[in-house]
Amino acid sequence: MGVRHFCPRGIAKAFSIFLLAFAIALLAFRISPAAELNVPPLTLNLNAQDGPKQLSTVLQIVIILTILSVAPAILLMTTSFTRLVIAFSFLRHALGTQQSPPNQVIVSLALFLTFFIMKPVWEKAYHEAYVPYREGRISGEEFLQDIQRPFREFMLKHTREKDLALFVSLSSKSKPRSPDELPLTVVIPAFAISEITTAFEIGFLLYIPFLILDMVVASILLSMGMMMLPPVMISLPFKIMLFVLVDGWNLLVGSLVKSFG
Repeated sequence: MGVRHFCPRGIAKAFSIFLLAFAIALLAFRISPAAELNVPPLTLNLNAQDGPKQLSTVLQIVIILTILSVAPAILLMTTSFTRLVIAFSFLRHALGTQQSPPNQVIVSLALFLTFFIMKPVWEKAYHEAYVPYREGRISGEEFLQDIQRPFREFMLKHTREKDLALFVSLSSKSKPRSPDELPLTVVIPAFAISEITTAFEIGFLLYIPFLILDMVVASILLSMGMMMLPPVMISLPFKIMLFVLVDGWNLLVGSLVKSFG
């Protein structure tokens, strides 16, 4: 038997390249020893706070970072995004197109439609809460109360009373006298399950015409004796053609946007 080499060729080649790079770096360092590396100064202040203003600024930064970290959840639970993305997913399954449109297209379309639908709410929150707070006309507590009012009105408008009653009873609190007294811990989950319920109702309506088409194709194939041929393979082009002929995307998107009107 021949003598085996200790290192494979790939390791020996990589080691040679490493030595060559190290030699070049060492040569460059010897050629220009006076080269300086400019590092910006970093100051860490551990002194006591100068007053409540500085502490308030730190708390504001912490609150902003916290809001940014939970921004996706806020976007999902307090806007129209939930209904839109579930309805588009039901449409894709009803068509039987598997991964077409892909998830990125569905999520992007739902996001842009969410921006379009929620624009009046965001503008109202901006003008009624952020602008007065920036100009110093209201305090931080008033800002938090004013900025949630447009979102509360939007969510209550599209929340079923049954869902609100469920979470009010689960919270073990007394029945509020007006919707403004409902806390967000009750409004947000009630709005979320209402949106999911509405999206499932839309998905059921989307399934009906395509299901009928599948049944017609399956009965025709069965009458022709083609029991081994999957009906979905034959009905898929017809479902796509039907959806395009009736301008399905226009109808679906228009109906979804108008449902938030």
